[in-house]
Parts: sequence; C-alpha cells; structure tokens
Amino acid sequence: MALSYIGMGANLDDRAGVLRRAAAALDEHDSLEVKAASPVYETAPVGMTAQPMFLNAVLSAETDLSPRSLLECLLAVERRFGRVRRQRWGPRLLDLDILLYENEIIRGRGLEIPHPRLHERAFVLVPLCELAPRGHHPLFNKTFSELAESIVPTQEVRKLDGVSLLSVRT
Repeated sequence: MALSYIGMGANLDDRAGVLRRAAAALDEHDSLEVKAASPVYETAPVGMTAQPMFLNAVLSAETDLSPRSLLECLLAVERRFGRVRRQRWGPRLLDLDILLYENEIIRGRGLEIPHPRLHERAFVLVPLCELAPRGHHPLFNKTFSELAESIVPTQEVRKLDGVSLLSVRT
C-alpha cells in the first residue's frame, strides 16, 4: 500500500458538507483507505480572486492504486459531485488533487507529483503540516513546515473549529 496525500477544496454550495461527503466517498473506495484528515481551513481564492472563500483540507490515505489510477479515482469523485471544469482557478464545487504519492516524482502528461504548486500554496501546506509536520518535499529538500513558514504571512488561512471530515471510527 502506498501512502498518498490528497488536497481537497470547495467554494460553492455547502462547502463543509461537500468535503465531508467527498472524504467518505474516497474512504468507501475498495482500493483506498483514508487514514487521517487535517482540520478544515477557510482560505482566500488564488488566481481568480473575485469568488467565494474556499474550505480546504488534506487527507492521508493508503492505496494500492497506481498514481494514474488514483488520479482517475479522484476525477471520478469530482464528476460524481457535479464538478465541471470551466475555467482555471475558478469557483468549484469540489477539487481533489494528489499532493504526494510516497516520495515519488512523476512528471507526465496530466499528472505531476508532487503537485507542481504545492510549495507555493498555504491552503495546502498548512493542512498538510497538520498531518506530516516533519515531512519533506521530495524536490526542495525542505520540510512542509519550512515551506509553509515562508508563505503563510502572505496568504489568508484560518482554521475552522468544529468541522470534522471523518466520522468517528470504532
């Protein structure tokens, strides 16, 4: 089983509900087990800023899917939730991204791991630090915490209390 980190974002509809249902949908997949979820953060949009605030989180999951198959799984869940890709960095009901897959470095058509903008985005790094504070970016040889410290002051990220993405497991 490979350890993967999955970024989640939503800025339309019931944002927290969408993220909770998406985490459950991923955990129900036969070849993927969600191990942990970061707290949920409210964040300002990047790129196209004239849109609603986002809720973002990161999941850690173990999977026996290949990176390409995992991407296809995430895209299928997005479609199931009604995601239609109209404009880059525009509003979205659900966005799921592979941030990391083990320590692999993949640069292929339609698939880049680690996520190519992971190191630039507080909305990903801050929740990722909650799950893997000592984790290292495989390309930059810096911890996620070091990367987050360098950009957090420039990007709005606010932890939401009382929002959990995973149901209590027995």
